[in-house]
Amino acid sequence: MKHLLLASLLGSAIALSTSAMAADIKDLEAAAKTEGAVNSVGMPDDWANWKGTWTDLTAKYGLVHMDTDMSSAQEVAKFDAEKDNASADIGDVGAAFGPIAVTKGVTQPYKPTTWDQVPDWAKDKDGHWALAYTGTIAFIVNKKLLHGSEVPTKWADLKDGKYKVTIGDVSTAAQAANGVLAAAIAMKGDETNIAPGLALFTELAKQKRLGINNPTIQTMEKGEVEVGVVWDFNGLSYKAKMANPDDYVVLIPSDGSVISGYTTIINKYAKHPNAAKLAREYIFSDAGQINLANGNARPIRAEHLKLPPEVQAKLLPNEQYKNVTPIKDPAAWEKTSKALPQQWNEQVIVEMQ
Repeated sequence: MKHLLLASLLGSAIALSTSAMAADIKDLEAAAKTEGAVNSVGMPDDWANWKGTWTDLTAKYGLVHMDTDMSSAQEVAKFDAEKDNASADIGDVGAAFGPIAVTKGVTQPYKPTTWDQVPDWAKDKDGHWALAYTGTIAFIVNKKLLHGSEVPTKWADLKDGKYKVTIGDVSTAAQAANGVLAAAIAMKGDETNIAPGLALFTELAKQKRLGINNPTIQTMEKGEVEVGVVWDFNGLSYKAKMANPDDYVVLIPSDGSVISGYTTIINKYAKHPNAAKLAREYIFSDAGQINLANGNARPIRAEHLKLPPEVQAKLLPNEQYKNVTPIKDPAAWEKTSKALPQQWNEQVIVEMQ
């Protein structure tokens, strides 16, 4: 009898909790509709298919959306500089920048209703940040521009090619910084020791084969990128949009890479805080997670989703990820990534001058 009573009480508690959660979401939706807009930074339409999410939020809730693209470091600096004159409500930053934003005191917490399905390593316990999708550093190769070299399939191959390797701005872009870390990991380094990665790019700089412009769809279309170091989802998205996608190959370097991700941060000073929270709620819903997968990004809740076959086909095969390594010590990587820009300038950029 006690067991039956306990089960009944637990069932009632779960029902109450679920209905309370539903009521909370209804309240959030109503408040967001009243605000009527959500302004983002670093969440452009062509990155991880943010366009799909913004289109849905406009259609479902009438939210007018505007984005200003910028790097992770610039987003955190903007939140901090503008304060009560905030022009941004929500941003998307590399994993290392979530804790940095919290330390600066520019975020506010919100835990979506699917919070329990986000792995502990991928979220802040208080809800200030949580990775919505993962990224693994990959190569995107324009096969037509290799100057007779073979397509590189591992970091070690980069030393001997005739092509230019484009990584982007290591001082501001999380993608570029993680590119250095991925190279270090492949050569027996880690988040506390990126010297092997810096050594590789220093060698490329000495050979005048290093590009520090950001590998984007625009620079690729102009033929400025021969081998780009990018997140897997960016590489796959860029390839799909090219006039001749078969000219490109996207692959995870077989000798090792890093898997990390991106997190939304909600501006502490947001003019539309409820719209920003609703945006995060939607991003972590099944529909929002499938939107990200449609943009070639691996959703953080992948284990709890059944992706449509045509969406699954937009991702790289699982076997390519057998040698990828998550960041084991986020605090150490935060410290290392802060020191990286100066090291990059002193060791790598100097060789390009």
